[in-house]
Amino acid sequence: MKIGFHTDAFNSAAFSFEKALAWAQANDVHYIEPGLIDGVAWIHGLGYFPHVALYEDPVMLRRKMEGYGVRFSQVDAAYPMSGKDGPSRGLPYVLKSIPWAHHAGCTHVATTDGMAKPEGLTDDEAMDHMKRSYEQIIEVATAYDVTVTIEVHGYFTTDPERVEQMLAFVDSPHLCMNFDSGNTFIAGRDPVAFCQRFIDKISHVHVKDVSASMAEAMRGKDTGIAISHCAIGDGVNAENIKTCLTLLRDHGFDGVLSLECEGQGGPLIEKSLAWVRATLAELGIAED
Repeated sequence: MKIGFHTDAFNSAAFSFEKALAWAQANDVHYIEPGLIDGVAWIHGLGYFPHVALYEDPVMLRRKMEGYGVRFSQVDAAYPMSGKDGPSRGLPYVLKSIPWAHHAGCTHVATTDGMAKPEGLTDDEAMDHMKRSYEQIIEVATAYDVTVTIEVHGYFTTDPERVEQMLAFVDSPHLCMNFDSGNTFIAGRDPVAFCQRFIDKISHVHVKDVSASMAEAMRGKDTGIAISHCAIGDGVNAENIKTCLTLLRDHGFDGVLSLECEGQGGPLIEKSLAWVRATLAELGIAED
């Protein structure tokens, strides 16, 4: 398996994307997952935000990353697709992200639903318009040979029955799941059972732990975690993560494990990285 990280880890440290690349190089990490910005943002332009913008030339950015020995595992275009503005805002955002990702040498683009039940829509209405959007998305993804992942993060995607329907919107190998160990747990689900049920569709993984205090306060009351302030391995989800890694190993998964936690400018994500590497070694999983 491969190890990467989401650049959300450095939001609070006000890193630039290039500084996140330097951290990856210094820690022998070769895969990175940033968010995609559709437009100009002052905090990004000033170099205080560790994500990338669609106005940046993808080929030139890919070449810069090669200089650090780092490539994209996935780019995060997860504007909520389930709300009323899913077709008007989320759909064009994802459709622009796919060719950009292809030219940047990135094979995966993440999408998701909203955190809560959509206002002004029944659940079936929201599912219907997401289906129409994903039909267009997968048509473009197929043309560019990009895998679109549905991240487990919201009202529909943390419901196993609904996300199963979403993964069947289009019968295509280009539509897969981004499994998230932390979001399934905080939503009150069993991450191990979730992983096992969808293991044939998992193409990218977010590894996220949950502190005991957050679990006590929020489990079953929320559908996702913005930023986990718990080092991976230190929380109540650590054994679930280890079991999920075992399931993925036995299934032959060789994709990217993208670490998600608050980095504290480095120390917390470095602790997470050490735990994941030690766990992979314990489970007999080679780091690619």
